[in-house]
Amino acid sequence: MSGRLTDFRDFEVWQAARSLTAAVYTLTRDFPKEEAFGLIAQMRRAAVSVATNIAEGAGRRGVSEYRRYISIALALRPNCVLC
Repeated sequence: MSGRLTDFRDFEVWQAARSLTAAVYTLTRDFPKEEAFGLIAQMRRAAVSVATNIAEGAGRRGVSEYRRYISIALALRPNCVLC
């Protein structure tokens, strides 16, 4: 592959990551308020980062860079499901 990938918003994996983000925000809304700067923040940042890394990887040149960002996104998933 040469050049940039197509629009990342067309990728099913990015759409799934956006759904994950929405689910994490919904789930954490009812967490105890004392977790606002702890577990809630960590889970939300991780969920947002999954979709962000997919989008950023799609904007890079070449398959190896894209794979690197996908690898980062995959590594963040466990942080979204700590509970």
